[in-house]
Amino acid sequence: MLLSVIVPCYNEEAVIGETYRRLKSVFEIEQFSYELIFINDGSTDKTLALLKVLSEEDKTVKILNFSRNFGHQCAVTAGLNHCIGDIAVIIDSDLQDPPEVIPNMLNLMHTEQADVVYGVRKKREGESWFKLFTAKIFYRLLNKLSDVKFPVDTGDFRLVNRKVINQFNSLEEKNKYIRGLISWMGFKQLPFYYEREARFAGETKYPLKKMLKFAMIGLFYFSKKPLNIATSLGFFSVLLGLLYLLWIFISLIFSLGHTVSGWTSTVVIIVFFGGVQLLTIGILGKYIGNLFDEAKNRPEYIIDNKVNF
Repeated sequence: MLLSVIVPCYNEEAVIGETYRRLKSVFEIEQFSYELIFINDGSTDKTLALLKVLSEEDKTVKILNFSRNFGHQCAVTAGLNHCIGDIAVIIDSDLQDPPEVIPNMLNLMHTEQADVVYGVRKKREGESWFKLFTAKIFYRLLNKLSDVKFPVDTGDFRLVNRKVINQFNSLEEKNKYIRGLISWMGFKQLPFYYEREARFAGETKYPLKKMLKFAMIGLFYFSKKPLNIATSLGFFSVLLGLLYLLWIFISLIFSLGHTVSGWTSTVVIIVFFGGVQLLTIGILGKYIGNLFDEAKNRPEYIIDNKVNF
């Protein structure tokens, strides 16, 4: 059995050496056959240079060097596209997900004959309350809106077997939300609970802006319910307008004195209906933008060069 360890890297010079050391120690103790695939996602620091030194000393270290920064999900996709192992391990280079639990995850996969074992975070060290709160809200909101149920409190840290890898590689859509796609595939998937550590070094590569973009991909690629919400808002606004019109007629007929001319009610109605229209247009725009990305059919990533492949 060959393990393919997929490690996306973006400006991780402070941690990449320790990541390599801990991965090597795990697999050498367990005596696994393995390949370490590091995907350099357009790093601007010394990450690539350090990886090249490692690859010269250790032929199990393989490098996919992107022509520019394409993003974390594209880096994971490239790793899955190029790995040759029977099982792929997806793990970030920041060491928040401890490599030492991989043997236990493998044991669970073999014991239960599972196709996927995904990590579930019991505890998350070194993260702000805001990130913890928004992540919790996002996963639960996505489950409410999506047609497919996703496990909560998970990331991309997981083991997938060759059957799942082949199915994933057959998917041609762009802007992949990988943890969602793997859940969507089905097969036998089991959770593995662990405590997530703080970053070993460096800074997070997912600031608020990237988190929001990632959330949008997950939401609009896996659910049509926002369109249904927009439609419902449209019906609600029309109904409200008709009720308001009816109230005006009743007031005129029975001289109730509530039709005194004024700008307040007019402004409220304009703001309400304008907001509904803008919200609906925005939701439609997101879906149209996704269709535009798919229609262009550009590659998800471009590889500048490969090492040890």
